[in-house]
Amino acid sequence: MQKVEKRKSDILAAKNEVKENDEMMLKLLDSVERGLSVNASPWTIPTSPMAVGTYHPRVAAMEPRPMAFLSTGQADLFTHFVKPTVRSDAFDLNFTEMTSPVQLLFGSFDLAFVVIYLLPLLIIAFSYNVLSAEKESGSLRLLAAQPIRIQSWVLQKLGLRFFWLVLLVVVSLILVFVVLRLDFLSEFSTFLGLVGLILAYTLFWFAIAFLVNLWVGSSAKNAVALLGLWVTFVLLIPSVLNQLGNTIYPMPSRNLMINEMRSLKAEVTERQDEILDNFLRDHPEYALNDSTQARGFYHRYMASQKLIREELAPLVNSFEEQLQKQQNWIARYKWLSPAVLSQESLNKMAGTAKSDYEDYRKQVVAFAEKWREHLIPFLYNNQDFTQADYGDLPSFDYQTKSNNPWMVIIAILLMSIGLFATGFVLSKNRGRNIILNQG
Repeated sequence: MQKVEKRKSDILAAKNEVKENDEMMLKLLDSVERGLSVNASPWTIPTSPMAVGTYHPRVAAMEPRPMAFLSTGQADLFTHFVKPTVRSDAFDLNFTEMTSPVQLLFGSFDLAFVVIYLLPLLIIAFSYNVLSAEKESGSLRLLAAQPIRIQSWVLQKLGLRFFWLVLLVVVSLILVFVVLRLDFLSEFSTFLGLVGLILAYTLFWFAIAFLVNLWVGSSAKNAVALLGLWVTFVLLIPSVLNQLGNTIYPMPSRNLMINEMRSLKAEVTERQDEILDNFLRDHPEYALNDSTQARGFYHRYMASQKLIREELAPLVNSFEEQLQKQQNWIARYKWLSPAVLSQESLNKMAGTAKSDYEDYRKQVVAFAEKWREHLIPFLYNNQDFTQADYGDLPSFDYQTKSNNPWMVIIAILLMSIGLFATGFVLSKNRGRNIILNQG
């Protein structure tokens, strides 16, 4: 929660800085419009639309969601606010954040880490020897005299452990909401989704313990088998999916894109006048509305930048398409591991999933284009920016995606039911053999 508060304070500080700059801008505009002299560099006076677009950008912020404390996700890799200027575009905007490599190495101890990594270990510790302990102590023969099957007896013992663990989880989550003073009413559906996801994930690991207790044998072997499955589902499958995604759909060389961008910029710099003429030919409304036909640096620069964006669009799109292929490939096989499904759902509840930051990036790029297109008519019509125009400046409003974890919850529940059913069917005649072979 401290990280979430730090994120909020950083965004608030950026917005306050923009507010102060805007107040100064309005004072300068007022002085200029009244014919007073101002003590400012000519290129920073806000009567120029390019000065407004460069030195007075808006804050494009990704505000944290109420449940952002659940999972750090990608929050330690990407920034949560940028200030697009008239020069910003898809490949100039930087969304990464400087982070300590040591912190990235060890990660963050958040609720998602407890649920995905530690909760299964707790379940394993309390359920690995449900049957084997009775067998090793010699009390299992007494069970043969009772009118109950081994499978049902193991299920009842695991069910009791599941009940108390579920009670502990629900009470703990309620205490978290109370301590953090979160609004239960507004976040009730999200809270239910969180509880449902954790309970489904817990049931899956109890189903795994049910199978292992019936099939493996001794307590030591049970423990090794369960820890092996924990490594497989929690560590191995996610790593393999990620590596295979990078191998099957490798990203194009970023150095190649940077070199091509530099070469293209050098080329268009030499023929900016020609590019400007072509731009005005394609946009006659600017030429007709301009009585002076005075053209300066920014007229040529903005026209050339538009050409650069159009020329580099295929290369930028190739990056996005390849990244989308990677994500689609991982999404196709993520159902192999409930740990991957649960982690992704927790990230989406917190608003820190990779898809959330990709959506934020696209919204910022669209806003940068909107910001640029709003000020370009001022430039090419040689129109001064005034106080009256300030209220029409576009602002950024981050739109969050709705998250529905119930499909994942149902999928994990079906996996768990399938494991329990498999245990009952395949071990139908195994209970009697366990008793007869005791000792």
